[in-house]
Amino acid sequence: MRLVILDDYDLASEWAAKYIRNRIVQFQPSADRCFTLGLPTGLPRAHPESYHSYMWNNFFKHIDIDPANAHILDGNADDLEVECQAFEQKIAEAGGIELFVGGIGPDGHIAFNEPGSSLVSRTRVKTLAKDTIVANARFFGNNLSKVPTMALTVGVGTVMEAKEVMILITGAHKAFALYKAIEEGVNHMWTVSAFQQHPRTIFVCDEDATLELRVKTVKYFKGLMHVHNKLVDPVLSVKDQ
Repeated sequence: MRLVILDDYDLASEWAAKYIRNRIVQFQPSADRCFTLGLPTGLPRAHPESYHSYMWNNFFKHIDIDPANAHILDGNADDLEVECQAFEQKIAEAGGIELFVGGIGPDGHIAFNEPGSSLVSRTRVKTLAKDTIVANARFFGNNLSKVPTMALTVGVGTVMEAKEVMILITGAHKAFALYKAIEEGVNHMWTVSAFQQHPRTIFVCDEDATLELRVKTVKYFKGLMHVHNKLVDPVLSVKDQ
């Protein structure tokens, strides 16, 4: 497990972006060998605040990806259970997820795997906790009645099968969750803690997110930054391969 600590949100985001770029370039994807990037998804396709809309507007339309290669759970599917099973099948057919990138909630949930979720769970329909609904109200004019109470999400077990996992944690309001993820044991009430047991997990955080960690823990991981920075510097390009 790696814990990468940057000064602030912008630097943490930049480090993560450079790391993802380098991993893709090193992988050398081709028409016959795709780099499968996993991202948490859910909610209706047509809603402007859905993850489907968010991913297209903020990511996919800015890169040279074939739309046919972007697989997003459809919250409007007639049979949501079948939709979830089909999504798992697509992952398997792609040879698994090469790198899964996700964030966490203040309660330590990864994707929409709320506290109490099974640590071997698969893609499924999940009822959202009240704290998650409240946290998402800002996207719906702070009107709780408009926030979806359920979502489609990959499971903890789904993510654990990825070859590598990157978890982004920024802000003081996520500090206790990072503490639970790093310094305490695996606990299904803090689903992010499961990734202590993944062979290749990188937690990327800012200083504010470390406020609940022991001083010795922070010093230890900061002492490894010269190693971590070699993963992103230099930023690779195809011609470097």
